[in-house]
Amino acid sequence: MSVTRPVAAQFEAYNKRDINAFIDCFSEDFRGYRMPAETPSTIGKSALREFYISNRFNNPELRAELISRTVLGNKVFDHELIHGISPTPLESIAVFEITDDFISTAWFYFP
Repeated sequence: MSVTRPVAAQFEAYNKRDINAFIDCFSEDFRGYRMPAETPSTIGKSALREFYISNRFNNPELRAELISRTVLGNKVFDHELIHGISPTPLESIAVFEITDDFISTAWFYFP
């Protein structure tokens, strides 16, 4: 299985605001970090689901634009522009670690 499969699937679900398809791409014990934090901002699929329902997928202007994708071992680096959560597109780098075909950890970097 390609390490890009769960990342591409979550990206597509994100843009469709399909919470079930989105969440299906993540491991049960997922951990998400908003860098430079040393502790996770999100732990587990239920917390991830709640965050995206309450803070992202309820926004009709939300969409992500992929600038580039790079793979290094079991990590996928997406350079993105996120539209709809600020007056201008928000640039971000998301690093996804893939374990057993699911996104197990993600680190999000913003300018």
